[in-house]
Amino acid sequence: MEIVFFLKGIVVGLLGSIPLGPVGVVCIQRTLNKGRMSGFISGMGAASVDAIFALIAALGLTFILNFIEQQRFYIQLVGGIILIIMGLNIFYKNPVKQMRRHKQGKSKLINDFVSVFLLTISNPVAVFLFVAALASINVVSVESPIISALLVIAGVFGGALLWWVILISFVDLFRKKFRLKQLWWINKIAGVLIAGFGIFAIFAIFYMYFK
Repeated sequence: MEIVFFLKGIVVGLLGSIPLGPVGVVCIQRTLNKGRMSGFISGMGAASVDAIFALIAALGLTFILNFIEQQRFYIQLVGGIILIIMGLNIFYKNPVKQMRRHKQGKSKLINDFVSVFLLTISNPVAVFLFVAALASINVVSVESPIISALLVIAGVFGGALLWWVILISFVDLFRKKFRLKQLWWINKIAGVLIAGFGIFAIFAIFYMYFK
């Protein structure tokens, strides 16, 4: 049954999204400061990239995989820089101003989506994880490879989105219990963590290529 491929995709999407890396920290921080919709839209940006990576892996687009492998150093370097900039931006942001801007309707959700989309797509290692995951569970049918691949991609997007809905809803439940001082500290901690991820990524990529 073709639905099996969709269900397998959901499992892969969930497993790929659950580890709380920098994207998870960003989504949590935005949910606490700007509300559930901001966190959800940010998560949707990450889920969209997961679907793109699943598309590349499921259709076996080797020319894209080769390009990513060849340019991996520069892609990861840019990703590390984006993380550092985003981390510093969060560190120095005033949560009171963020909440006020959100209440006045000046918060642009498209910026939340695009920033996390770019952050997630700048991690090319993920596409190879999808290649390994999809190959291990035999997700492409010989009889109808295109249909099964599309169902897998839809499942990956749905599974990733499901995770972000669960996480953001859980965080939003406790959002009103936080006071301004606590939100201030959360911004500082989140900023340091995200910038730290970026510094580590840059050191790791230089070590890998120049050791």
